[in-house]
Amino acid sequence: MLQAIGLTSIPRRDRPPAVDDLTFEARPGAVTALLGPRGSGKTTALRLMLELEPGRGVTYFRGRPLHRIAHPPREVGVLLGDVPGHPSRTLRGQLRMLCAATGVPVARADELVRTVGLTGLERRRIGTLPIGADRRLGLAAALLGAPHTLLLDEPAAGLSVPEGAWLHELLRAHAAEGGTVLYTTEDPKDAAGNADRVVTLDGGRLVADQDAVEFARTRLRPRVVVRTPHAARLAAAVTQEARAARRPVEVVAEDGNRLSVYGSDCATVGDTAFRHGVPVHRLADERGGGNGAGRGSGVPGQVRSAREGEEAGAPENRAAASTGAGQPSGATEREARSGRRGAVRRPARSPLRPLRYELHRLLGVPSTPLVVAAVLLVSVTLALLLGRGGRVELPAVLAGWPPLSPLPPAAVGAGLIGAFSFGEEYRYPALTTGRGAVPRRPGLLLAKLAVAAVVALVLGALVAGIDLEALRFVYGAELVPVPRNWPTLCSSWLGLVVGCAWAGVLGAGVFRAAAAGVAAVLAVPVAFVPLLQKVLTGPSVRSAAGLPARLREFAGPQWSPALDRWIAGVLRVVGQPAGVALSLTLTGLLCAYVFTGLRRKARW
Repeated sequence: MLQAIGLTSIPRRDRPPAVDDLTFEARPGAVTALLGPRGSGKTTALRLMLELEPGRGVTYFRGRPLHRIAHPPREVGVLLGDVPGHPSRTLRGQLRMLCAATGVPVARADELVRTVGLTGLERRRIGTLPIGADRRLGLAAALLGAPHTLLLDEPAAGLSVPEGAWLHELLRAHAAEGGTVLYTTEDPKDAAGNADRVVTLDGGRLVADQDAVEFARTRLRPRVVVRTPHAARLAAAVTQEARAARRPVEVVAEDGNRLSVYGSDCATVGDTAFRHGVPVHRLADERGGGNGAGRGSGVPGQVRSAREGEEAGAPENRAAASTGAGQPSGATEREARSGRRGAVRRPARSPLRPLRYELHRLLGVPSTPLVVAAVLLVSVTLALLLGRGGRVELPAVLAGWPPLSPLPPAAVGAGLIGAFSFGEEYRYPALTTGRGAVPRRPGLLLAKLAVAAVVALVLGALVAGIDLEALRFVYGAELVPVPRNWPTLCSSWLGLVVGCAWAGVLGAGVFRAAAAGVAAVLAVPVAFVPLLQKVLTGPSVRSAAGLPARLREFAGPQWSPALDRWIAGVLRVVGQPAGVALSLTLTGLLCAYVFTGLRRKARW
């Protein structure tokens, strides 16, 4: 059971709150429609329930607020707006990535593809899906964790009649299995025909909470729909006879040759048309259409009727607006009054399988192979050009690193791939489906750093190896000897590309944009290295020679000569101006990442 108690959003700019003291419930085994015109607070109410927006009140999902549920995707399935995801990712890749985030087996993705009728579209890019398939994908994403409750915002918007019928059949099947379904809609006929209970909002406040049959009987105005080539003539005749008979009849001219007659029936309108010789092409009874003041869903008219019924003393409306049936008592009421901001929160564990999620995210888009291919092509070209002149040292030639360039292509490519790791999370937020901002749990950061490091190592090794073979093929093996200090050079090279990849990850994570990650990478050679060179080459510089020996004496146990050489080599690499600048940059970005995460928790 879903129970919303006292939901109130924070007003902005001296405006009334979008949702004001909203209390209602959605029962298991039933479909509940949250009805209201645009701007009535339906979407804000869903965001308050999901704790995506600050405010007061509390929502219980089977007796627990969302922040106390260990695995929210397995309790609540959400579809808010468009399906989040990179447009270049395939449908199957998107679902498999979300399986890793939800912690369910990959086979669940293929099962849901068949369930929602997307068989044959698995390799289709998300950006090329029609709206019907896009909505089916959104439902599949919401159902991945086999949740008990479904929260859907305008799920049938833009769908054709057959697709809308299929959607509501799926929601009905979920409710029939004991699940809870709550969806928003602007169409009263949709709510009356497809829901078991209708909760009506106006101006962010609850004005009616009724059974669908009762809603259709009391809130939808019956009307007669007429099509005739002489609409104006028939409207005048119906109005004239109604005035003569003193009957409250209202005629509204719709588009073209269509009329909506309120307060009458088909027999009366048909007789009037016959007496005045007006041909009629269609004559039917319908429910819905509002107050007759305009066309469309007609919710404002229903809202006024609902409010009048509540003021007249409808007990079910007053009870729903004040307390809500089945509402918990005691501590629950105190928590609802104090609001969610005072509750003890636990960070949501999302994704549940961060390493698998990050691998799916990285390999599921074409940007990764494109960046790798571009880096290899540019590096080989620059290496051949630099090797032809013979004036550049061999390590720089193998890296494809011209003297005028701040970084070699491999380091820039590694930084770009690292920046995409968090940049795509904020641009195409697949992890925000049910929990809001991209989570900053350590597991996700470590997974991104680990995957970025592996990609950077592979990229660095490929660049060095391919450039060496290209130079030997073009200029001969005897002209390109392997240097004796190749272990130190390899360590420096791989440390540079891994450091740039990590700088891209942390920069994008702190500033929430891939461009910021790339800027953090370029800031090392452009800004920090020249500054450190001036500091380190000054007259007050002291040498760190002998540090391994002093560390050995401090630690107590004797180190082997091989380990001593490795430590000395690492210190020489890190002690370079570029190594020092990169280390300081990574340390600063890591501290900023932790600080921004703590600050967000404190603000919430």
